[in-house]
Amino acid sequence: MREKHPQGSYITMNELVLPNDTNTLHNLMGGRLLHWMDIAAAISAQKHCNNIVVTASVDNVSFSHPIKLGDVVTIHAKVSRAFNTSVEVRLDVWAENIPSGHKVKSNEAYYTFVAVDDDSKTVPVPAIIPQTEEEKELFNGALRRRQLRLILGGKMKPDDATELKALFTAVKQ
Repeated sequence: MREKHPQGSYITMNELVLPNDTNTLHNLMGGRLLHWMDIAAAISAQKHCNNIVVTASVDNVSFSHPIKLGDVVTIHAKVSRAFNTSVEVRLDVWAENIPSGHKVKSNEAYYTFVAVDDDSKTVPVPAIIPQTEEEKELFNGALRRRQLRLILGGKMKPDDATELKALFTAVKQ
């Protein structure tokens, strides 16, 4: 199986917040941001998989700072780990008011994609070799996040989540 460095799947996407993107408070609507994040994450996943990908889950989206009309939104997306036929993508969202130069981190999230062929059958994805400490930390945490997603989705029993159980066992001691 092919292996890739996660930096190869790193993408940056920029969008300008226009009036049609905002609510009555002139803040970017959350749904529009989620749409942009899904596009950025899909591009990152497709670059890694070199295949068609479909969104499997969106989790842990935090909205910590409003994005205003006229701000430039910068979305950084990078595959953090590959599993058999799926990949987890980490996203960081920044809002910048260009005239003032003020830039703030607004959001972060994890999206999961599944690679499929032209007949919508799942296909294997290349493994990832994390290089930096940040990449290794994201890579190692991805298995716990995956197990939590599977439990919450009813696809895994809590007793089978060995990585999550180990985390709580380590806290107890």
